[in-house]
Amino acid sequence: MANSGFQLLGYFLALGGWIGIISTTVLPQWKQSSYAGDAIIMAVGLYEGLWMSCASQSTGQVQCKIFDSLLSLDVHIQTCRALMVISVLMGFMAIIVSVVGMKCTKVGDNNPSTKSKIAISGGGLFLLSGLSTLVAVSWYAAQVSKHFFDPNTPINAKYELGPALFIGWAAAILMMLGGSFLCCSCVNEERRGQLYRQSQPSTAREANVKSSPAEKGEQYL
Repeated sequence: MANSGFQLLGYFLALGGWIGIISTTVLPQWKQSSYAGDAIIMAVGLYEGLWMSCASQSTGQVQCKIFDSLLSLDVHIQTCRALMVISVLMGFMAIIVSVVGMKCTKVGDNNPSTKSKIAISGGGLFLLSGLSTLVAVSWYAAQVSKHFFDPNTPINAKYELGPALFIGWAAAILMMLGGSFLCCSCVNEERRGQLYRQSQPSTAREANVKSSPAEKGEQYL
């Protein structure tokens, strides 16, 4: 029961991380216009994500424009797009695989060893998905910071880290933490199973040794 609870905890942590990864992928607030230093505070706030750029006016009106050309984008934006899409797909696969492998489900219950290996595979996919998101978000943040501290960048053209990046970091941590819980719980269960199987022959031999004198007495009678 303890392992089942540990697996469920890891699964729901990873599921929450996967939802956060989807939110991070679609949100346009990967970077936002900066008002630091002598920057002129404008009535329009600029945001930019992987798929579109948005302008938010002081009246509350928001206008967004999807990027027209893929090849005209910077290399880091194209790479981050690919990494986030791969992360979402791997997370979806991990959700399905983990459901099959967890102890609390009845699918494949006749073969516990195979079921445990499937759960470990699901946990590994969760780990890879979280790692992919972590790389994408951290790379994008590094590029934003690089341009912010570049003295050649005009003051009014500087951007700061957007809230979507922080959501991405939190989602990646949840995803990797949940995947680790799944893998660790299944590995511990397999080790206990191996120890149990190794102890069975010695127990059988001890039983045979204890029963042999009684059998010899019966033979003499």
